[in-house]
Amino acid sequence: MQISIESIDALLPQTQCTKCGYKDCYDYARAIYHGQKHNRCPPGGDKGIKALSEHLNRPVLPLDQSCGSYQPKKVAVINEDLCIGCKKCILACPVDAIVGAKKQMHSVLSDDCTGCDLCVEPCPMDCIDMLELPQQLQPEQMSSNAYEKQKNAYRQAHQAQQKRLETKQNLAKEQHQKNVNFEEKPLDKKAYIQQALANFKKKKQNISK
Repeated sequence: MQISIESIDALLPQTQCTKCGYKDCYDYARAIYHGQKHNRCPPGGDKGIKALSEHLNRPVLPLDQSCGSYQPKKVAVINEDLCIGCKKCILACPVDAIVGAKKQMHSVLSDDCTGCDLCVEPCPMDCIDMLELPQQLQPEQMSSNAYEKQKNAYRQAHQAQQKRLETKQNLAKEQHQKNVNFEEKPLDKKAYIQQALANFKKKKQNISK
């Protein structure tokens, strides 16, 4: 297989957890392609490092412990009795796996949760726990097809979120520019007065008829 950013990204677990020091798996794949070490992904563990080493034709390295240690896969669970609906966990989730409105109870879609744990720290109520999945749902126990399908779903969810956020930001910028242009547009006082007088005369003529 030809080495590319996409081929490297395909070997990463797509948790989008940022533990590698990059904003998402694709960004880390890009860094690896340009020479970064391939042992900075705790969710991928030794198995992931070995797969990357074989693909890249690089030496097998031990997991960089500064990025964290390998852990069994977990998913986030919200204690709904304590949730105040602040939306901080929703904003932190890289795959839109948390649903809920502001000041209303939030819930995690467990099938969509990558286990990144990015929602835990920003929660002001400390009401999010990471619960370990049963053994049969751990990545190393899944079939290759099932695992690839799961990774693709995570990747697509993250890409969809990034596209949504980018669209939202562009719309906000456009609206801001419109407001700036409107505020900066100089007022033609003479034309304004003339138009006001014309409107007054027209109104007066209609009344006198």
